[in-house]
Amino acid sequence: MKDPDYKKAKAFLRDQKNDSAFYYFNQVATRAKDSLQTGFAYYYMGRIQSAAGDYFGGQESLSQSLKFLDTVKEKHRQGLAASYNELGLTSLHLKNYPAAITYFDQVLQFSKDSNDQVTLLNNKALAYQNKGDYPRALKLYRTILPRSIGTRTYARVLTNLATTRRLAQPRYNAAPELRKALAIRIRDKDEWGQNSSYAHLADYYIFSRPDSALRYAGKMYGIARQLGSPDDELEALDKLVKLSPSQGSRRYFMRYRQLEDSLQTARNAAKNQFALIRYEVEKNKADNLKLQKNNSEKQYQLSLERAIRYGAISLFTVIIIMTTYWYRKRRQQAVRESQLRLSKKVHDVVANGLYRLMKEIENDKKIEKEPVLDKLDLLYEQSRDISYEKPVVPDQDFPKKIGNILAAFAGPAVKLAVVGNDDDFWGDVSPQIKVELEPILQELMVNMNKHSQASSVAIRLEREAGKLLIYYTDNGIGFPKDLSYGNGLINTGNRIKALNGTLIFEPKLDSGVKLKISLPNA
Repeated sequence: MKDPDYKKAKAFLRDQKNDSAFYYFNQVATRAKDSLQTGFAYYYMGRIQSAAGDYFGGQESLSQSLKFLDTVKEKHRQGLAASYNELGLTSLHLKNYPAAITYFDQVLQFSKDSNDQVTLLNNKALAYQNKGDYPRALKLYRTILPRSIGTRTYARVLTNLATTRRLAQPRYNAAPELRKALAIRIRDKDEWGQNSSYAHLADYYIFSRPDSALRYAGKMYGIARQLGSPDDELEALDKLVKLSPSQGSRRYFMRYRQLEDSLQTARNAAKNQFALIRYEVEKNKADNLKLQKNNSEKQYQLSLERAIRYGAISLFTVIIIMTTYWYRKRRQQAVRESQLRLSKKVHDVVANGLYRLMKEIENDKKIEKEPVLDKLDLLYEQSRDISYEKPVVPDQDFPKKIGNILAAFAGPAVKLAVVGNDDDFWGDVSPQIKVELEPILQELMVNMNKHSQASSVAIRLEREAGKLLIYYTDNGIGFPKDLSYGNGLINTGNRIKALNGTLIFEPKLDSGVKLKISLPNA
């Protein structure tokens, strides 16, 4: 007999109320006695997490699912196939193609349905394609194409086969097959399939016929919005930014930036929400075990004096209250630290990075499109990885990079003088200090540009007795008496403090700002 919470979870999942579905599946997973039901609960949890972009969390839940499913039992085979398939798909998203291939091979052991096998082999071929192993991918696609005739999978396999042949042979004319697959999907009213076909056709024509590529990218954008798929909408916007004339490109870029920020925020919130749900359930489970243990002891103590019994109950209640309070404070602190860390990264990588790029476009009237797109692609990749802790290594030509960052804010209205930005200054500076000084200098220029109304800015870099000294001066309006530090200046101060450095302001209310940054070169 199925757990009532399992039925609730499935109902919420059908209604696309994934947070509620995850909560009840988690309830089932932590207390169900039926291993099959527990395995499926963890499978659905992993699927929900992966759909929200939490691929690592999804893999953790799916791995838990496999622990409760028995490869010998016939009833468990469907659950095993589903979990291994989802693990393969998450590995594709994480670009771990060898792992994806291994997982899809596992699925084939437990799935006997011919239609399912065509889909699984298509997924496996896609992993080979993304890995760059085109011969194996083509061999699989050619094997399953005849088996898929007459099914909705046929258009997908045909599209993937044509795309792989084009990747293996750049001169191959894939257009007829791609358009044939699109016609089938339009006939079958397969909107998700049409979205995929438009993407492949836009990529195919991007160099040979940019006008056609632009038209297909526009169609992809329209159907992605109709489907409510933000990931596909982002992909379409990326193509439109690259292919559209300048005015249209700017409009698409603004929409791209707004959607990307919104999607990243939603995914980070979903990850935190899933973690909090699991934390609460585990804590309640621990509390229940403690209560059960206490009840057993209480029954034993019933034969003893009543005063002792009531005293023990009161003491235990106080302990529970204190433990709960401590757990909540610890959880709140962890969430706050995570949010502050993400906020700091968003500010440094996305906000200031985009602002600098906008100033470059504004100040350089002859700026070329390709360098701007390259920088936009870099910002996109950095923003995608913003929730992961990845080591940052400074560029080899670091003086040039710093010079470009500072120069982005110079223009007709702002004259900039930089002294000391050379190899003599940066030569033996540690990678950690370089990585931290880059956003510090960028933040100073952003604040100058936004608030100071300065027309002249000077930055001087010096070495003195084992210390790195950075002097900043501008002729702007200076700091007001009631200055309130924003996130940027707070982050700057925290960075300098973490490096055992000092930041000294010398505000002059009528004649700009002077400040000095001092860091030990260690």
